[in-house]
Amino acid sequence: MKGNLYLIPTTLGDNEPLEVMPISVKSVVESLTHFIVENEKSARRFIKKITPSKSQPSLQLKLIDKYVDPVEVNTYLDVCMQGESIGLLSEAGVPAVADPGSDVVALAHKKGIRVVPLVGPSSILMAMMASGMNGQSFAFNGYLPIEKGDRKREIKRLERLSKDHKQSQIFIETPYRNHKMLDDLQATLSPSTRLCIAADITMPSEYIRTFTVAEWKNQKPEIHKIPAIFIIHA
Repeated sequence: MKGNLYLIPTTLGDNEPLEVMPISVKSVVESLTHFIVENEKSARRFIKKITPSKSQPSLQLKLIDKYVDPVEVNTYLDVCMQGESIGLLSEAGVPAVADPGSDVVALAHKKGIRVVPLVGPSSILMAMMASGMNGQSFAFNGYLPIEKGDRKREIKRLERLSKDHKQSQIFIETPYRNHKMLDDLQATLSPSTRLCIAADITMPSEYIRTFTVAEWKNQKPEIHKIPAIFIIHA
């Protein structure tokens, strides 16, 4: 019997895990010894928080980040082939969605290993749910270009795409550049285009608002250095 690959969500901020995810996540974490993680320190902190009695020295952690050798990643699921399950742990939200891990999931399918996604907070889906925009057709675009000219051209392209296909367009920004992103959105989008800003999702300071670009010009939320999702619909 092969072990399973569990896709384990984490919190989006410094709140209690069981406030935002079901007890089944705790049960799975308690049952595992092997984990694939992006950052060992934060992974250990989460595991300790959700299962305080779990032995930290017993944990076997494999790193998956931009420095890891792909050849080494190909060995990460060997424990599953030997009958033990392993958990792929996100840094924030759910694994493999705007988060490393899709290569590991693809490898699991290739090896015939069962992939088990667990329920947890996804900032992208939760922002979409709360935006009032088209939940029947939407696209996640990741980060937009950093260079100002390229970013404005991409914003216009996404606005045209939204208008032509009636599709909501979702993207993110590095938190310390949130205000610059908002300035560029206000300067580039049509006044009637709707814009949703969803920040600090699931936290006590959660902020989710949707207005037209024209209406946004009368207010400026304080989202500097706060994780945020942006959604537009023309």
